[in-house]
Amino acid sequence: IRAIAKAVKGLAARKLSMKTGHSVDRTLKVSGLEAVEVDVKKRNFTNVGERTNVAGSRKFARLIASGDYEAGLQIAAKQIEDGASIIDINMDDAMLDSAREMERFVRYISNEPAVAKAALMIDSSHWETILAGLKNAQGKCIVNSISLKEGEDAFVEKARAIKSFGAAMVVMAFDEEGQATTYDRKIEICSRAYRLLTEKAGVAPEDIIFDVNILSIGTGIEEHAKYAIDFIEAVRWIKANLPGALTSGGVSNLSFAFRGNNAVREAMHSAFLYHAIKAGMDMAIVNPSMLQVYDEIEPELLKCVEDVIFDRDAQATERLIEKASRLMEEIAGQAGNDGKTNNACQAGDDNSRHARPDRASLEERLKNALVKGRSENLEADLNEAMERYGSALNIIEGPLMAGMETVGALFGDGKMFLPQVVKSAKVMRDAVTILEPFMNIDSKGSTRPKVVIATVKGDVHDIGKNITAIVLSCNGFEVRDLGVMVDKETILEEAERADADIIAVSGLITPSLYQMEEICREMKARGMIKPLFMGGATTSALHTAVKLAPLYDHVFYGADASAAAVMAKKYMMDRAGFEAECHMEQEKIRSLYEAGNKTQEQKVEWKIKVNGFAKDTYSEALPESIGYMELPIEEAMPY
Repeated sequence: IRAIAKAVKGLAARKLSMKTGHSVDRTLKVSGLEAVEVDVKKRNFTNVGERTNVAGSRKFARLIASGDYEAGLQIAAKQIEDGASIIDINMDDAMLDSAREMERFVRYISNEPAVAKAALMIDSSHWETILAGLKNAQGKCIVNSISLKEGEDAFVEKARAIKSFGAAMVVMAFDEEGQATTYDRKIEICSRAYRLLTEKAGVAPEDIIFDVNILSIGTGIEEHAKYAIDFIEAVRWIKANLPGALTSGGVSNLSFAFRGNNAVREAMHSAFLYHAIKAGMDMAIVNPSMLQVYDEIEPELLKCVEDVIFDRDAQATERLIEKASRLMEEIAGQAGNDGKTNNACQAGDDNSRHARPDRASLEERLKNALVKGRSENLEADLNEAMERYGSALNIIEGPLMAGMETVGALFGDGKMFLPQVVKSAKVMRDAVTILEPFMNIDSKGSTRPKVVIATVKGDVHDIGKNITAIVLSCNGFEVRDLGVMVDKETILEEAERADADIIAVSGLITPSLYQMEEICREMKARGMIKPLFMGGATTSALHTAVKLAPLYDHVFYGADASAAAVMAKKYMMDRAGFEAECHMEQEKIRSLYEAGNKTQEQKVEWKIKVNGFAKDTYSEALPESIGYMELPIEEAMPY
């Protein structure tokens, strides 16, 4: 280095062909050991492999948690083999030191040519983790991501830092007000970000990649119906109006409502990409092995999928649900009558299934109404239930509660789709409305239980929270939604002012975890005993039990909107019993975690000895075992 510096001292740098400070061709070029040119005209489309992401792949998360980086590299190699020229690396998990794991895994990559040839997308919501990736990666990376959510000054400062590492950057369509969900908000935020990056931060347009938020469609919620169209049209606008800028997105979000049915999800992804690429989409984060050739998608399925993508009519989601249910029947094959009977996705397939099961018991009819999302005979059944159970509260706590638990279990098992869960929640709302006059008599004028819900400070994602609020409302709760980026003081003060029965907070990204810890500490400091429900992609039963429960005795994890509603009902019915059951489960999780830690530390120590390392010189690099071997990693909502 000294000799080279001496040889070129005093020499002017070579002059590039420049236009307003940037290269004329405006083509994004990134690299690992090999160069990757992102040019939709030459390559048509660039695939970014998504499976080296602890939040998106349970297998990869387990491998990283156990320190098996070699096996983790094989996942990356398989993504490249299947067509990815860029791989997305994400280590954001509640139980990992994400910066340390990012540094380690990127260094492992540099020693494996089959993986190192690809360019890296350093993906994290934690700034220190992004820096760790950039400092240890070879070639020219892409950072995923920055946004305007913390304001213009922080945005420009981070962009300049990324530029100093020579990296390109993904810019999310978020600002201080939250996530852009409509076409107008998407183009407004991207236009503002483009101006700041090119004029203030000095970033080349070809190093800007806009992600205008691929969001879930087919959820059964009306305002979600145009999410796919708005994304495609925003891509078209960016390519026409922001010269040189590229576009990208996380495709798996699109089909989350149909999790558990890979045939439908693959068709949705493939059809969506076909139309988005035609609009000018340059790249996407997607599992390349989970795509179909557009022309080879079964015609009826393709029509159902495209009807939902383009929101062609109000019944499009219903038709896709019916098609998805038939596909699941075919996949089940000759699994037997039990599998067919218990598969709630079949609810709504044809008119014969909607016929009232007259021979079924009252309890079975009420459960079926919730599972199938149908309320034709609901009032008659509830009137009969009033005669049998004697009070509205007993009906809610009995057969209706049992029905909602069934819905939650089926959704958790991938046997029920999100739009069906939303329909179930609406039937529950109808049931509560029918029972309300009796409830007023029973409760002597008492009001509905109150829930204060918010996305924590540092996070602008709110769609999962909004779905949870809808489901809670449909289950008879008065929900006060404080929005996004809400600090702990505001959340707790509103809960005290409203005399809330439950506080619920959500977070998608890693910084949310620190805010949740702070909320727990603050609630304990104030001597509060209100239950705190946690949800969102960053949280898990493991994180809540190990990290949060020791800070506050009344914190509980809700896996999804349906589970949160069941938890809230159970809490209101029997707080002491609910807490005792949850504390027992949390203690069990902590015990498994600690046992897993001890086992893994022994494995790591043995591995170090075998490889001739002295432990005292390597102690800083010891992986933190987190005991995933016996614990499930929940599939998170992509919001």
